[in-house]
Amino acid sequence: MKNNRYKTTINACFIGFIVQAITNNYAPLLFVNFEQSYGISLSKITLLITINFLVQLAIDALSMLFVDRIGYRTSMLIGHMFSFGGLISMAFLPDVFSDSFIGLLIAVIMYAIGSGLLEVLISPIMESCPNDNKEKAMSLLHSFYCWGHVGVVLISTIYFSLFGIKNWKYLTLFWALVPLTNALIFTKAPIPQLVKEEEQHISLTELLRNKLFWLLIIMMVCAGASEQAVSQWASTFAEKGLNISKSMGDLLGPMSFAILMGTSRSIYGNHGEKIDQHKFMIFSTLLCIASYLIIPFSKNPVISLLGCGICGFSVGIMWPGTLSNAAVLKNGGTALYALLAFAGDIGCSTGPALAGYVSNLTSGNLKAGILSAILFPVILLISLLIYRHKYSNNES
Repeated sequence: MKNNRYKTTINACFIGFIVQAITNNYAPLLFVNFEQSYGISLSKITLLITINFLVQLAIDALSMLFVDRIGYRTSMLIGHMFSFGGLISMAFLPDVFSDSFIGLLIAVIMYAIGSGLLEVLISPIMESCPNDNKEKAMSLLHSFYCWGHVGVVLISTIYFSLFGIKNWKYLTLFWALVPLTNALIFTKAPIPQLVKEEEQHISLTELLRNKLFWLLIIMMVCAGASEQAVSQWASTFAEKGLNISKSMGDLLGPMSFAILMGTSRSIYGNHGEKIDQHKFMIFSTLLCIASYLIIPFSKNPVISLLGCGICGFSVGIMWPGTLSNAAVLKNGGTALYALLAFAGDIGCSTGPALAGYVSNLTSGNLKAGILSAILFPVILLISLLIYRHKYSNNES
């Protein structure tokens, strides 16, 4: 009976992750159009990506100061309405300002605030809902981001094929309906009591002095960077770097990335008890390094796009796997996981920024930009080997 009572809440949490997928992955499909229509340089587009994740990162840190005071329902409504407002603004503000970049920047900041809040709120709400198998529910929750990403690319690609990229603003208004609708659902959905148990958690000072903590921070940065360096640039890379059509590029690039990333998370979520997590993460990181070599060096565009899909599969385990590794730090508490999320978002900003920066230095050569980001899976591999050697069989 309790499960039935919170079914609406659980479904709304799933949709909340789809909202995040929309706000993080829809705009990259329009980067080439922004460059051509508004005359926005590649360096400024890189700045949009960076600011998106930096704002989310700031919200990760600041939300702890106000969420408990104003309540989870109010915070969820605010998060959804900022996401809605950002998408609406993206459709209109570039034409309002003489410098279209300013309009896009305001829109990105708005929906980044919303996405950052949802990232902080959805998981604890989901965790607090009565469920017979919470681990499976949480795994399913995180996979919804991937399937949301797939939906964004597929529906957008079909729309652009039928109606043309010039009519992108109408599609943007359609995507804006998703956070608006979910906000309405959350006005009525029951929010469980989020009980806080203060049971001898490690103090922040102790956490910051712990070597394992800093190793986990490095792993989270690299996990976020390895994922987003390809995810954010896949569509632009297909169009400009491989000179193939936008429709084919989006289907074989960003969408294959998202499908295989979701597949990886689903495999681990459903069969995790049969898989050696450390071996799976090391294998995935090696596969990620291989994909970062395939994407820029292959002479065949199809093989390069296949590399994007392989990258998606390889990064699927990195973020949740690192969080699982953090369990070795007993009683880390809220601070541990908040700081790990903070580090992950730093990576989500740093990876695409480095790829864009190097591309800009090499006269728009995105192959060089993506290749430069191989640094992150290499560092992650080294970190995993250190973790396996020093901590996997020990308690800290």
